[in-house]
Amino acid sequence: MLKPWRSVFLLFGFSMGVAVMIVLLSIGEALLDQSRDERLVGGGDVTVLPEGVDVEVLKTGGLGGMFFSIDHARFIYLQLLAAPRLSDVVTVVSPQIEGKLLYLRTRDGRERPVRASADIPSLTAALGATPPITSGAWGDDSLDRRWRAPTALELRHDLDRFHLPPAEANRDPSWAEWHYFNVISPDRRRWAFISFILAGDVGGAADRWGGQLLVTLHEQGRPARRFTSSVPSSDVRFSTSDADLRLGDASVTVLPDGRYALRGTAREEGTSTPVTLDLVVAPEQGAYFPGANLTSGVLSGYVVPALRADASGSICVAAQCTRYDGVQSYHDHNWGVWRGVTWQWGAARAGSYTFLYGRVEPSDSVATAPPLVVYLVDSLGFVALFRPRDIAYVDGRSTLVHGVAVRTPSRAEMVDVRGDDTLRIVLSIEDATATDTRGSAVERGEGLAGRALERPYFVQMKGTATISGRIRGTPLAGTGAGFFETYR
Repeated sequence: MLKPWRSVFLLFGFSMGVAVMIVLLSIGEALLDQSRDERLVGGGDVTVLPEGVDVEVLKTGGLGGMFFSIDHARFIYLQLLAAPRLSDVVTVVSPQIEGKLLYLRTRDGRERPVRASADIPSLTAALGATPPITSGAWGDDSLDRRWRAPTALELRHDLDRFHLPPAEANRDPSWAEWHYFNVISPDRRRWAFISFILAGDVGGAADRWGGQLLVTLHEQGRPARRFTSSVPSSDVRFSTSDADLRLGDASVTVLPDGRYALRGTAREEGTSTPVTLDLVVAPEQGAYFPGANLTSGVLSGYVVPALRADASGSICVAAQCTRYDGVQSYHDHNWGVWRGVTWQWGAARAGSYTFLYGRVEPSDSVATAPPLVVYLVDSLGFVALFRPRDIAYVDGRSTLVHGVAVRTPSRAEMVDVRGDDTLRIVLSIEDATATDTRGSAVERGEGLAGRALERPYFVQMKGTATISGRIRGTPLAGTGAGFFETYR
């Protein structure tokens, strides 16, 4: 009564305090309810979802939550979340599947919808999210161990296995699949392209497909020498569960330590001079690209099990042998139907970094080409992914193809900015060869007959790459050798 305004002010302050407390209690209750929600993955500090996926959509079962999955989940686990690069901030990573809809068919023929969950027991236990076990034991089996910690041999087989043509490619003669390797001498003046190829209606009628070993030897300033050995399907061994391949007496074998042993003999086109291949390619740990299946109008796939590798051994032409000891090497694996397809591609070392770039162009008539993908690794594995809009070529060279002068690149440049990260790549071309794709060769898919390309000349280049820029505040710098491909 004596101090009305003071009393009003006091009551207002008290009311504000009560209101704030009510809000905080409501938020706390909501968090507690969510922590008990069986449809939410819990137990950790961070839950990783693909961009654009909403947790509430997953909870309520909206259209965007249907058939939800994370592509290349093991790669994300090994190369991103559980990688050595994040060991100072990430204690444990646990992949989990919660509430997946399955259908259980009983012996009397009835189907019942069920919800199933899955995890890797040791990782879930380390995360502190193991559910109570009322009886029995819940531990890792051999497949759990292979998923979270594959040996080098297991990883190569998982990445590098072969494929049968899908139904939409049945009896398509342009189907091809191949192991591709390259090696380059320390002085960068000699290099070799090696392809172990399956082509045709693979797995179909015996007379409709076969295999080929193709070795192309290059020396700067001289014409390339091409050696081939073709075998019928009856003399081919391949598997959809491992990377080993045999084409007659030629073979690719993954050794127990994850290295590749390459063996084979072929003869030079025109002279029948023999070449004998005896190489071991050793991939560096973590330097691989997990692969991509291209489905937007192109039935094909691509994986790089050895983005950065060293090669040792010999390549002998007749009695003259070139020996290699820990020289720069590379290996990828391609499969699919390549009719009407062109691409931009390259891979190079640049100091302590190694990068891969590429873009598949389904049709030469497409007005707007998709952005390039640049994939960058270092000694700890994956570093960053960039998407340059295009690659700017300077066609300052001239290459003869069957007497026709074809303008080919002398220089190329790619630039991208993603937030605070920047990347610039400059390619300096030292040598270029061109192949007319209207022929019958199959190396790197460049000569699959009937492709009818508007730019029919497939250009393979050797040169140096220089990178610069900045990633997460760390400057990028490096120069090294690489190989690059385009069309003219």
